[in-house]
Amino acid sequence: MRQLAPVLALLFCAAAAQAQAPRLKPPVTKAPGTGAPISISADRIEGHANREASASGNAELRQEDVSIKADRLSYIYATDEVQASGGVRLSRAGDHLDGTGLRLRVRDNIGQFDHAEYEFMRPSRGGFGPVTTRGAADVIKFEGKDKYQLKNATLTTCKPGNNDWYMQVGELDVDMTRNLGVARRGSLVFKGMPIFYVPWVDFSLNDERKTGFLPPTIGSSGKSGIEVSAPFYLNLAPNRDLTITPRELSKRGLQLGGQFRYLDRRYDGDARFEEMSNDRVRNISRYALTIQHNQRFSSNLTGYLNINKVSDDNYFRDLSSRINVTSQTTLPRDGILTYTGGWWIASARAQRFQTLQDPANPVVEPYGRVPQLTLNAARQYVGGADLALASEFVKFDHPTSVIGDRLTFYPSASLPLILPGAYLTPKLGFHDTSYSLERNPLGTPQTIHRSLPIASVDSGLTFERDTSFNGQKFRQTLEPRVYYLYVPYRDQSKIPLFDTGLADFNYAQIFSENIFNGGDRIADANQLTLAATTRMLSPASGREVLKATLGQRYYFRDQQVTLNDNVTPTRSGRTSDFLAALSGQIAQHWSLDSALQYNPQRKFVDRLGVGVRFQPEIAKVLNLGYRFTRGTLNQTDISAQWPLGHGWYGVGRYNYSMRDNRLVEGLGGFEYNGGCWIGRVVLQRFAAATGNFTSAVFVQLELNGFSRIGSNPLETLKRSIPGYGRLNQTRPESQPFDFYE
Repeated sequence: MRQLAPVLALLFCAAAAQAQAPRLKPPVTKAPGTGAPISISADRIEGHANREASASGNAELRQEDVSIKADRLSYIYATDEVQASGGVRLSRAGDHLDGTGLRLRVRDNIGQFDHAEYEFMRPSRGGFGPVTTRGAADVIKFEGKDKYQLKNATLTTCKPGNNDWYMQVGELDVDMTRNLGVARRGSLVFKGMPIFYVPWVDFSLNDERKTGFLPPTIGSSGKSGIEVSAPFYLNLAPNRDLTITPRELSKRGLQLGGQFRYLDRRYDGDARFEEMSNDRVRNISRYALTIQHNQRFSSNLTGYLNINKVSDDNYFRDLSSRINVTSQTTLPRDGILTYTGGWWIASARAQRFQTLQDPANPVVEPYGRVPQLTLNAARQYVGGADLALASEFVKFDHPTSVIGDRLTFYPSASLPLILPGAYLTPKLGFHDTSYSLERNPLGTPQTIHRSLPIASVDSGLTFERDTSFNGQKFRQTLEPRVYYLYVPYRDQSKIPLFDTGLADFNYAQIFSENIFNGGDRIADANQLTLAATTRMLSPASGREVLKATLGQRYYFRDQQVTLNDNVTPTRSGRTSDFLAALSGQIAQHWSLDSALQYNPQRKFVDRLGVGVRFQPEIAKVLNLGYRFTRGTLNQTDISAQWPLGHGWYGVGRYNYSMRDNRLVEGLGGFEYNGGCWIGRVVLQRFAAATGNFTSAVFVQLELNGFSRIGSNPLETLKRSIPGYGRLNQTRPESQPFDFYE
């Protein structure tokens, strides 16, 4: 009921405020102890000064922003009581209550509103418009200061004349002095049929959390069958809470999950645990554990802990319905301490991994770092130069492979020369690494030392001009960049590969000092990188509308350092692959994100990615994409959310691998916008492992401004359909265009 509670709180707190607000007095007097004057107007007014006033015929009483209109109303000064009858309307700040009769002792807030209908408007968050809530009650009782009771009340966010859904409450007590509400005999009615019954619930009257049941979730997956979960929320303290979630899977059995969150000035964290004592499909006990903790010991010293563990290799593939979870193969276990000393940073880390193996596609277990110690420093403008130091000691551990220690020092100095529209930065560094090995193969020494200088020069220019295209004015830039790198050759064939692999070749990498990730290989280099970028900027806002980039490396000698001794060099020829990219808004409602890697020696494309998005409005988007990497990837990707008419919308994604001749992810479904409610039915099927698929069914009913019932597909839709928009959204969420998201 945690989602239901804030809604009821807002609605009925608003109702209480409207009924309490008018502190009414005769036209020429003021309420005892207050300075708020009142005014009465009507076709006819009669009475005695400082005793009583009666008004009839279009009678209206006003006090500040409060108005009471009725056929007849009277105010008795001695008892501080206002009475109104015949078409009574109480209005305040856009909220309205209508009824047949109102009696109220203003100072004591004791009274009653009979046969009342109410309409309240409250703001919303996250790009959604104001929510108007209306309903009716046989009686609204005012039982003292900030205390109210509603009898036989209803509430809905549907517009007048539409009662597709409403909440029926037999009795509701509101105590604003304790920020507590109690509802009895409540039921949710949809299309005339009760679908949810709440015999009793108490809830918070503000944004504070409250212990109680959350709305249940119902779903289905191919591997687990029908899934039903009923979370129970425990508000342990203002900075701690616990959610316990029993989850029944019809094929597998009962799973019990828990999430504990905590927050303090010096620390915060999130701990989650899931346990299934007996999986009827696999006939084993299964569990998963995740702990994330951040600690601030002082302004300089911080710590981080990240622990992940599951009972078996197939846990996520069997029990999760999210593709980004089922594809996990390594679970990190990290502990880090970091000390910041202003211009230097030191850290100590211990890291291991749990590797989840797929028999059809086994992965190599990564090395653990037990420990890893780093010291990095940077000082600017020391005699006109920028000085830097990168250093590391790490002990690599593995159950079967060669193990050892690596000690690295890399001091460097650069001299940035900056002029308007131009820069030149020469840099010189010296990279020194020492290894101490164990379990090393025959022919490999136990100690290895590698040292080499690294020299580079980075330079660039920026030109600007005003231009126009298709009747619009733009500011165009041209930004050529030249980067030279020299690294001498050192024989590194005897050094084992602890954490090193070939880096992805992209625009950022062609300006880096090493084509390898990790510290076990430093490629020799005598090369020049030439690149240019042009941007189209909006002159009014400076927003980048379109960006195009070209780049290529030129080699003055062949590369000799490779990952392994028996592996051929990573390149041949005097030029690298040619890189090009174009992204931005290419026309009204059309966006493009594209990248190309072309091999000029062999005259073929090594990598290509093209994504086009058409999005004329919220909840109307079409994405077309193609991704190709020679030898590993060849995929088409189409996704859309599109109106079908009469409130119906279609959603879908088709991601197909032409290289493997199989579906990567398929998703399809429908959404219906009923005005004050939204229905969703979504089916998903995706590859969880080689030759293995997972299917899921999502069915959800969302009652605008109230709650959601069923299994929630929104996270899946946002991930699978870039640019997906909620049907009850009034403005787009902040979501940059990224075809590869």
